[in-house]
Amino acid sequence: MFDTMTLTKILGGFAGAFLVFLLGKFVAEELYHVSVGGHDGEVVQGYLIETGGDEGGGEEEAGPSFEEIYATADAGKGERVFNKCKACHKLEAGENSTGPYLHNVVGREVDTATNYAYSGALEKVVDVWTPEHLQEFLKDPQGYAPGTAMGFSGLGKVEDRANVIAYLATFSD
Repeated sequence: MFDTMTLTKILGGFAGAFLVFLLGKFVAEELYHVSVGGHDGEVVQGYLIETGGDEGGGEEEAGPSFEEIYATADAGKGERVFNKCKACHKLEAGENSTGPYLHNVVGREVDTATNYAYSGALEKVVDVWTPEHLQEFLKDPQGYAPGTAMGFSGLGKVEDRANVIAYLATFSD
C-alpha cells in the first residue's frame, strides 16, 4: 500500500506547504509589523494607514442632560433593557443571585442588600443609589467603581440607562 515513493510524496507535500506558510508569514511581517531601522535605531512602522489629523477627541456633542431624559423615561422600555440584567440580578426583595437583588435599589444605601457579600469597591465611591449615581455606574461599572465585582460592560445609551432606572424605581417601596 505505502511504498517509498508515496511516503516521499507525502513528506514533500507537507514540507512544501510549510515553506509556503513561512514565506507568507515573512511577507506579512515585512508589510504590517513594526520594524527597527529608522534613525538611531528608532522603531518605524512598516505600513502606515493615514486616518487624518490627531487633533484629539474634543468635547462630546451636547445633548439633553440625564435629568431631562430621566424626567421623560419610559419604565416599559426599561423593562426590556432590564432583560440584560436578569442573568445576574433579581427584583424580589432578599433574593440574591450572582449579583444582589435590586428591589428598592433606587434611594437605597450602597452595599446593604441582605445576605450578599460585596467587594467593598462601591462604598469608596458613593453612599446612596440616587438615579444620578446609578446612571454613572451603569454607564461604566469598572470605570466608576474600580474593583467592583460587576463584570457587565455597561449600557452605552443614556436613554437605556434612564429607562432601566425608571423601571427599577417602580420596585421601590
